[in-house]
Amino acid sequence: MPKVMTLALLLLLPAGCQSYREAATTSASCQVYFSPHGGCTEAIVTALNRATNSVIVQAYSFTSAPIAKALVDANRRRVQVAVILDKSQRSEKYSSADFLEHAGVRTFIDARHAIAHNKVMVIDGATVLTGSFNFTKAAEENNAENLLVIVDPALASKYTANWKAHLEHSVKYESRGTGETPAGNPF
Repeated sequence: MPKVMTLALLLLLPAGCQSYREAATTSASCQVYFSPHGGCTEAIVTALNRATNSVIVQAYSFTSAPIAKALVDANRRRVQVAVILDKSQRSEKYSSADFLEHAGVRTFIDARHAIAHNKVMVIDGATVLTGSFNFTKAAEENNAENLLVIVDPALASKYTANWKAHLEHSVKYESRGTGETPAGNPF
């Protein structure tokens, strides 16, 4: 990679970010993962397994069984979990929306935008997971994508405010074949 490109990429990362290889040996406020086969799904599941209070999610595409299961497990541990999905998840053949809803995870649809393309999780108001990584098996196994895990309460607060703004115009997801109602406040 040209030196200019490397420097530009380094300047884009928040202070303290490092590659996943470096993260294994040092303590940092940010870790970065790459797919395919870079441990993105594992990093998300690990972060969700550590959640103690709340998890909010915005997702464009969501078909990953391990991530869906980790959200349901957090919900069963009495962690407050709420998910906003793109409208495409109403009709996707393999969407996790039905699984989440049937397991008691508050699930909503953001249909206001052409595409609700966010890929974000905020855990316990302090940790932000974001990047190009869709919460799908294909993202982990086939696609070239990235995931940042950032521990920064101030940044988490900004993402939480954005999530709440999208919740205001989202509707509660109902299992396929039933109507939808306005979202309201899940917390």
